[in-house]
Amino acid sequence: MPKMKSRSGAAKRFKLTGTGKVARRKSHTSHILTKKSTKRKRGLRQTGYVASQDEGRVKKMIVS
Repeated sequence: MPKMKSRSGAAKRFKLTGTGKVARRKSHTSHILTKKSTKRKRGLRQTGYVASQDEGRVKKMIVS
């Protein structure tokens, strides 16, 4: 039987934390940053977490 492959697009975007949560990057950080406030840009640097409803689907994509 062939080996299971992860979805490489998802594997690049998500990472499992030590506690089992799925970490992700925040959106809206790449361009048009002049109109965004410093506070907003600073908040976008923090890692976000995948919602609990979607966690199972994302884990299946990156672990399999």
